[in-house]
Amino acid sequence: MLIIVGSDHAGFPLKAPLVDYIKSLGHEVEDIGSFDEQPVDFPDITRQLTSRLQHEQGGRGLLVCGTGVGASIAANKVRGIRAAVCHDIHSAHQSVEHDNVNVMCIGAQIVGLWLAKDLVSAFLKADFSTDEEFRRRVAKLAEMDAER
Repeated sequence: MLIIVGSDHAGFPLKAPLVDYIKSLGHEVEDIGSFDEQPVDFPDITRQLTSRLQHEQGGRGLLVCGTGVGASIAANKVRGIRAAVCHDIHSAHQSVEHDNVNVMCIGAQIVGLWLAKDLVSAFLKADFSTDEEFRRRVAKLAEMDAER
């Protein structure tokens, strides 16, 4: 699966080892920046990642900023994107299984590398449930998205 990864300057130190980790799991990675610790606004990185993800059937995104919150807010403004802040393993997999989340946002100032790797692993191993209740709810999210 193609995983598109981006960070602002606050997330940059955590992003590089996560890119390597995702590759070690056998996924293709597209790193859209940032590429150093120079200040960059998370909405700009988020816009690049979500634009790319909209054109990639079946791909997923990972955004790393200070807390994950700003990136999640920005990503959820884009049609077809369902982003969630995940700082625990249960949310990382359940957000995909129940809500068909395609972008996970994590905070480099909140979690360390060890937990971040576990979050990424749980997120990437998860599949959207075939249960009717979850499919029905996500269809309603898609309707809301189309109303924008």
